[in-house]
Parts: sequence; C-alpha cells; structure tokens
Amino acid sequence: MIAVVFANAQVVASDAPSVLRLAMVQPGDIAIVAIVFGTVGSIAFPIVRAWARRLEGRTSATLPLAGVEERLERIERAVDAMSIEVERISEGQRFVTKLLAERAPMQIPPHTL
Repeated sequence: MIAVVFANAQVVASDAPSVLRLAMVQPGDIAIVAIVFGTVGSIAFPIVRAWARRLEGRTSATLPLAGVEERLERIERAVDAMSIEVERISEGQRFVTKLLAERAPMQIPPHTL
C-alpha cells in the first residue's frame, strides 16, 4: 500500500502536493532517521549480545566448578603416589648399581678373529 501511495504521489506531483509534503517530512529526514537507527542498532546489538552471554555464562560456569575440588584432590593423591613409586625405583636402581660396582671386574675374553 505504501508503494501505491508513493506511486500515486509521483504521478500527481505536478498538480497536487505530494504525500511527503502533506506529512511535513523532507526527503533528507528519512535518510537521517535511517542513519540514526542504524548507528544505535549497530552499537546496541553487540552490547546486548555480550550482556546476554555474560548472564548465560554465570549459570553454566558455576555448575562445572562443583566437582573441580574433588578432582584436584584425586589428582594430587595420584601425583603423590607416583612420586613415591619413582623414589622406590630410583632407590632400587642405586642399590643394584652399588652391587655391580662392588663385584670384581669381569675378565673380558681376548678378541680373536
């Protein structure tokens, strides 16, 4: 319907006042309004989107943190157990090295070709 009104306004523009003149709207005013709304929309949309993500992140961030302390305790215990086992292995290696060093040197057979 708006296209019809604008089409009719262009047809009778020579004889009668146009629709834009009747509404007291200048053609440049429409461009200014479009620029203002476009600018406000391009600034407001990312801000609202970031705010919504922040609100969404608050609820989802608290749920996984509930089991983190328990998991960290288990990891800490596992690391402690591994360090004790590594210390036992190194003690055993030192003992075997000491025994081999105390032995009499082996006689190396002469190399014959």
